[in-house]
Amino acid sequence: MPDTTEGELLAAEVGRLLGPRRLRCVTAESCTGGWLAQTLTAIPGSSAWFERGFVTYSNESKRELLEVSADALERYGAVSEQVARAMAEGALRHSQAQLSVAISGIAGPAGASPGKPVGTVVFAWAGAHPTTRSETCHFEGDRAVVRWAAVLHALRVLVTLLQGSRG
Repeated sequence: MPDTTEGELLAAEVGRLLGPRRLRCVTAESCTGGWLAQTLTAIPGSSAWFERGFVTYSNESKRELLEVSADALERYGAVSEQVARAMAEGALRHSQAQLSVAISGIAGPAGASPGKPVGTVVFAWAGAHPTTRSETCHFEGDRAVVRWAAVLHALRVLVTLLQGSRG
């Protein structure tokens, strides 16, 4: 089990940045299976700034809960920036939050495909800026290490985005 101290500190910082602005966030997770939402809600008082979390592990759930198009899933695959952006935007549409974070990836040990090795994780953040931001990362390690690295990365970028949008 990874050391969760950094995650707790980052999640507390997210709350510190969202709370005074009366903003709430929502998560849309696939490979992390709700670990990002769990990390955020472990912070006392998070009910003031965490709105809800979607765990959309299957393509069907991505379509049904977040309105990710079947075309995007077929054309780009679930582990793509196009789908991550659709997840983040869908989470905003289906919540009362103003900011969303989406994660989809291949934590392993199986699931790799050409061009998408185990450890490939895509992210998207919507609502903090006029356009949705997305990126693809590659993390080394076993399943737990990849998943935890994804949670930390999502939180780090979220903090950076919130710090950059103060005002």
